[in-house]
Order: sequence, then C-alpha cells, then structure tokens
Amino acid sequence: MAHTKAQAPAVTSRRWAALFFIGLGQLMIILDATVVNIALPSLQRDLGISDGDRQWILTGYTLAFGSLLLLGGRIADYTGRKRAFLVALLGFTAASALGGAATNFEMLLTARVLQGAFGALLGPSALSLLTVTFTEPRDRAKAFGIWGAISAAGGAVGLLAGGALTDYLDWRWCLYVNIPMALIAAIGGYAVLAESRRAGKARFDMPGVLLVTGGLVAIVYATSQAESAGWGSAEVIGLLAAGAVLLAAFALVESRVRQPLLPLRLIADRTRAGAYLSVGLAVIGMFGAFLFMTYYMQVVKGYSPIRTGVSFLPMVTAVLMSAGGLATRLLPKLPPRALIVPGMLISCCGMLWMVTLDAGTGYAGGVLVAQLLLGFGAGMIMPVALNYATHGVDQGDSGVASASFNTAQQIGSSIGTALLNTIATGVTVDYLASHGSGPAVARQAMVEGFGAASAWAAGIIAVGALIVAVLMNAPRPGRDAAAEGAGSAEPLLVPA
Repeated sequence: MAHTKAQAPAVTSRRWAALFFIGLGQLMIILDATVVNIALPSLQRDLGISDGDRQWILTGYTLAFGSLLLLGGRIADYTGRKRAFLVALLGFTAASALGGAATNFEMLLTARVLQGAFGALLGPSALSLLTVTFTEPRDRAKAFGIWGAISAAGGAVGLLAGGALTDYLDWRWCLYVNIPMALIAAIGGYAVLAESRRAGKARFDMPGVLLVTGGLVAIVYATSQAESAGWGSAEVIGLLAAGAVLLAAFALVESRVRQPLLPLRLIADRTRAGAYLSVGLAVIGMFGAFLFMTYYMQVVKGYSPIRTGVSFLPMVTAVLMSAGGLATRLLPKLPPRALIVPGMLISCCGMLWMVTLDAGTGYAGGVLVAQLLLGFGAGMIMPVALNYATHGVDQGDSGVASASFNTAQQIGSSIGTALLNTIATGVTVDYLASHGSGPAVARQAMVEGFGAASAWAAGIIAVGALIVAVLMNAPRPGRDAAAEGAGSAEPLLVPA
C-alpha cells in the first residue's frame, strides 16, 4: 500500500509532463495556421507570388489539414496514438524545413500542404492522447482548460511570432521555428507518453476518405473562386453542387460500411454536434479577424510587422483569462450552452465592432475593443466545446472524435477565410469603382470591405449561437458524489 501511495505523485507528474509535450505539438499546429499571415507581404514580394495566389499559402495548409483529419484520427486509433504523434512531428519538421528553403510559389505551397497533411495526423493523435491520459474529473477539467487556452490563443501567438520573426530575421523563420518545437515535443513525448491503440485489425474507409476530401476541397475552392468568377458563375455553382453531392454520398457510405471513417453515432449526439458546430462557426470570426486586422494595421494604419504582432497581445490575454480563469472554473458547474452561447454572442459583438472602423480610427477605440471581445468570447467557447466534443466516447473512437473537433476548426477557418476575403474584396472593388482612386480612397475602400465581411461574420455567428442554444441540450454536470456521501466525484459531464 505504501509503495502504491509513493507511486501516485510520480504518475501524476508524468501525466502533467505528457500534457506539456502534447500541448507543444498542439501549439505548433495552431500557430502554423496564422504565423505566416503577417509575413505574407514579405514572402509574396520575395517569391513573386500574384495577389490571386497568395491566399493559397494560408488555405493550402488549413484545407489539407481539415480534409485529412478524419483519416488521421483513424490512423492514430489503429496504429497507436503515441506512434502516430511521433511520426507526425517528424514529418511536420521535414515539411517546415522544405517551406523555409522554398525558392518559388509551387515549392512553398507543396510544403504548406505537407504541413497540413502531417498536422492532420498530429492533431487527433495529440488530443486523443490527452483524452486517455486524463480521466479523473478534476484533473481532466484543468487539462482541457489548458488545452483550450492553447487552441484559442495559438492563432494570436502565431501572429505575434510572425511579426517578430519577419521584422528581426526573415519570413523563412516563420517556418523554421517549427523545427526545434517539433524535436522537443518528439523527444519528450517518446520519453513520457504511454502507447494506446484500438483493438482489432486496422481497416481504413478509403471511399469515405476520397468522398469527404473531395467534397471539402470543392466547397473551399468554389468559395475562393467566387471573387474572380462571381457567385453566380457556372464554375462556382458547379463546384458547390459537386461538393454537396460528395458530402451527401459520404454520409450515405458512412451509414453502411462496417468500419466507417466517421461513425455517425458521434455526430448524432446533440451535445457533440453542438460542440462541433460552435467551434466551426466561432473560428470563422476569429480567423477572419486575424486576416482583416493584420491588413488593417499594416496597410491602412502603416504599422510594422512587429508592431502589428504586439498589437495582438490583448487578444491573447483575453483568451487566457477567459479560458483559464472563467471557463475552466465554470465548466464543472454549468450546462455547456450556458457558456458557449454567451461566448458566441460576445464574439459576434467583436465582429460587429469591426464594422465601426474607418481609416482614421485609433487603436484603443477600434481594434483593441474588437480584440478583447473576440478573445474573451473564444476563451468561453473553446475549452467547453473541446471537452464535450470528446467526452463520453469509447476509447476506440477517441481519435476520430478528436479529429472531428479539429476538422470543424480547420474547415471553419478555411471556408471562413475564403468566404470573408471574397466578400471584402468585392466590396472594396465596388467602392473604388464608385469613388475613384488615390491612396486615401484605397485605404478607405479596404476598410469598407473589411466592415462588410465582418457584418456577415457577425450574422453567421449569431445564427450559430441560436442553433447551439436549441441543439446542445446537455444538462448541468453532476455534483461531487462526495457531497452525497459516496466519497468520490461523479463524471465531469453527464450525457444528454
């Protein structure tokens, strides 16, 4: 007995060490979705990339990530989560090195797509390792609070790091910075992580992979083409229709195969479906704001890359305070929609504040207010959605449940960036056509475009909040069983 008690602190310490290394892997994934944003003007000039192609440096990563996540989750489940985590880290390192050494657009785009592909294996393996490592309710709440803060703040940290690296070193270091992070996570993970995998022979639903990947690629590509071809063009309508048909066929296939890529039982649960929906819609606003604020501060206000990065620090602080100081404490006490819906409405207000900006608006009364609202709202959404998206699933499905959460996040950011950028660009072109030319007019035209797109984002998030309020009907989590004389805590979350 004494020996067992002596082992307990060591086991606990090992768990928290594991959280550090898998959290480092998650930070690298989220950071890479935005670290290149501030460096875009520099790398575009350096490599001679056209204005039409530059968006693919961002969407190439998120699209590959989002469309392959479900496959990555299944690979992690069957081949071993620790093994998948380590392989993905090494692959991500190689892809980052390739991108940093890129000499043209095609080479850089290839590297970004490879980063996304290895990220699609890294993300679900990391989150499923977290799910099976922390099973005790109180430790689980703390671990997921930390994880949620990393997920919510990582994008803004990427913008800060991108500004510093671009200003003081070179845009290539926005990619090279992944190499030491990945190696530290791989070495530490190899030492402290325990292996876990799903029992049985590995069978991969390749028809499902092809259908869901094709459907998502078609929809995101159609959205990105709408600015040049027009929403009513045969190309855009055809791509959107093809994407919808492919995703419908995917749902049909998943209902019939023996080992589906995405078991429909996971999203049939109203609480999990609400969690996936809330994070997918929330990142539309977050990633749209990252893009708009970056160009607003650099192009309209004339900020340097490093000043732009530092200007995002309040958003990081708001996310950390909201996720770590509020959401984590309230998570065991309130039903999920009591946190997620207010968080989405606060984010909606942040996007609406973006509509009030003009070329002469000061930082404190403009971008700062929007950042604080968006950051605080995201911090309320992410830890709760993450916990309810993965809690209560069978261990054999933890990888694909994790992948579904990450898919919602990445596809939301891909579609959101493409859609909102298309709206903003269209409004900017129309403004220039009706108001003439000149530097001042061009700056105001850009602001008008950002404002219109932000209004659309606010509307999308508001509608999503209403849907989540109706859909996510999980009750208040159970109280500690110790209060009832049982001497132990009930599970953190109670199924709907």
